[in-house]
Amino acid sequence: MKIVIPTDGKKGIKETVAEHFGRCNTYTFLDENGKLIEVIDNTSEHMGGTGLPPELMKQHGANVLLCRGLGPRALELCRQFGIKVYVADAKTAGEIFKLWKDNRIKQASNNDVCEEHRG
Repeated sequence: MKIVIPTDGKKGIKETVAEHFGRCNTYTFLDENGKLIEVIDNTSEHMGGTGLPPELMKQHGANVLLCRGLGPRALELCRQFGIKVYVADAKTAGEIFKLWKDNRIKQASNNDVCEEHRG
């Protein structure tokens, strides 16, 4: 299992969770035990590159996304790619991972998408 967390930089589990998953600077990948696998730059079209964030995450093997928020289109794309999405208000990658590991974070539904992205 590979967990991805949108982050602001390259400090691994100590890094801040980005406010918006598609416009983050980096994606931090952890294994199911919280061990750092890799940190990659966000090269999606949101940051001037190509492809959408869920495509980039899937290319790197993500099965689970832990984030603070996302839009309805992103949630649907994650579902299509088989990435389970969980949302929580946490400051660091380590904090949001611990919430997930302790089953104290809920799986995202259409009711959890960011207000500014509702249609």
